[in-house]
Amino acid sequence: MNAMNRRELCVALSSFAALAAVAADGQEHEAGGLPEVMAVPAPPGSAGDPVLATPRSFRFEELPVVKTANGETRAVIRGVLPSGEAVEMHETTLLPGHMPHPPHQHKHSEFMLVREGQMEFENNGKPERVGPGGVMFATSNILHGLKNVGETPANYFVIAIGRDT
Repeated sequence: MNAMNRRELCVALSSFAALAAVAADGQEHEAGGLPEVMAVPAPPGSAGDPVLATPRSFRFEELPVVKTANGETRAVIRGVLPSGEAVEMHETTLLPGHMPHPPHQHKHSEFMLVREGQMEFENNGKPERVGPGGVMFATSNILHGLKNVGETPANYFVIAIGRDT
């Protein structure tokens, strides 16, 4: 495994810190002091995102964790590929009956891959149920949202591709 250079490390750490700060900003949970909802990460290709030119692996136990009243999320990677595409990836564990945040839309597109649990994907106002191994695709500028409709925690990955500017 190749190590990150200092620039990539600084950009990654500042991105993780910004994600944690946004998640905690004014959304304290009364009982446990946790934010009520998960932050929507900054769009891929934001200013300062590194060029992702070095292959590497990501150990689950080393990913930074942001806990909320809904569950927890782990930022994996974000940046711009040498071919020009902006990408961002994170992993989320969502508690039963919860949404990570309200439905939203943005210019970039997202793939959401369900590893465990039963999710409801709001696809432009139409609910679709998706279970383990299922993949959801939210295209540019379409309202979309997620909810854990199962009785156990749901785990899924989000891969965002494209720029919002």
